[in-house]
Amino acid sequence: MTNAGLRRLVADSGEQRSWVSLRTDLVTALLGVWFGIGLMIDAWAHTNLTELETFFTPWHAAFYSGFAAVSGWIIWQVWRNVRTGRQGLAAVPMGYLAGLVAIPAFAAFGLVDMIWHTVLGIETSIDILFSPSHLGLIVTMMLIITTPLRSAWTAPDVGERPTLGRLLPALVGLAFATTLVSLFLSYGDALQYGPMGIVQAFSDVEQGPSADRLAAAMVISNVVTLAPVLLLVRRWRLPFGSVTLMYAVGVLMPGAQTAFENLPILLTFVVAGLVSDLLIRWLRPSGARRGAYWAFAGLSAFATWSLYLAVASVTAGRLPDVPELWTGAPIVAGLLGLALGALFLPNALVTAEAGAERA
Repeated sequence: MTNAGLRRLVADSGEQRSWVSLRTDLVTALLGVWFGIGLMIDAWAHTNLTELETFFTPWHAAFYSGFAAVSGWIIWQVWRNVRTGRQGLAAVPMGYLAGLVAIPAFAAFGLVDMIWHTVLGIETSIDILFSPSHLGLIVTMMLIITTPLRSAWTAPDVGERPTLGRLLPALVGLAFATTLVSLFLSYGDALQYGPMGIVQAFSDVEQGPSADRLAAAMVISNVVTLAPVLLLVRRWRLPFGSVTLMYAVGVLMPGAQTAFENLPILLTFVVAGLVSDLLIRWLRPSGARRGAYWAFAGLSAFATWSLYLAVASVTAGRLPDVPELWTGAPIVAGLLGLALGALFLPNALVTAEAGAERA
């Protein structure tokens, strides 16, 4: 293609950008699941197979094939519009631009990652979470797999009270993005602790930093799991089951890293998602209902980490020896949740629905 032809192709033809269908977003989300599970398999291999010595592994094949699949699909959505005469930004569906731009960036970081591993070897410890090539991959991957969320954010058919089916692609995309964050903060991931490890850590504040590490991990994991939910609650009246779905996806990454040996703790978070869904039904939090939003943020965090410590204690057969820790930690979590709620929604939003109620 000549330079003149390329310029004609990228020049904006001026049409208003359109939204894709729910089916298209759903396919994007499902291919993003392939992409995300490929990363989970690779994370499991790096954590459990210390003899890795090459970039070319079945785990990388699962990961990069997922990238190829979801990238090809996104590019196809743009090409379909180009074939109808649209050019430039007019050819890119709403919500798909960031993902489209991230595709070549991800490929570039993938090439850098291959060179990095070839020259410096394969990381099998905490250093894997600070590799510049890995950080580039994870940021661009997040932009790609959250495409359905951006697509739904302003889609005219979603509305303030979407159904679970309509919001499913957005939920899946954001949930898998959350797992990426938890992966790169796994040195502070409370979901990787087993029941006995939790009880032992909160049983001794004199010997070693175990209690400090678990307390810090609970704070980090509280923010990582709750913040995406608060983002969605601020935007929509979430349908029942939304948080349960997100937490069920969220436990897959720590599960893969620990070979699911801490299954009771992982299942506890799924139950915590159900409790949060019940709180949403009861409190009806939204951007227009600041008090209910703040209450949900605090109560959801308090309930989640109360369940975490309760299930750990029941499974281990005893309570931690330091009562201040196992009684106070859920309160700290609730206060942090309340602070996040105030940060996400300092003032109630004036929505069309709220205006109609006042009128």
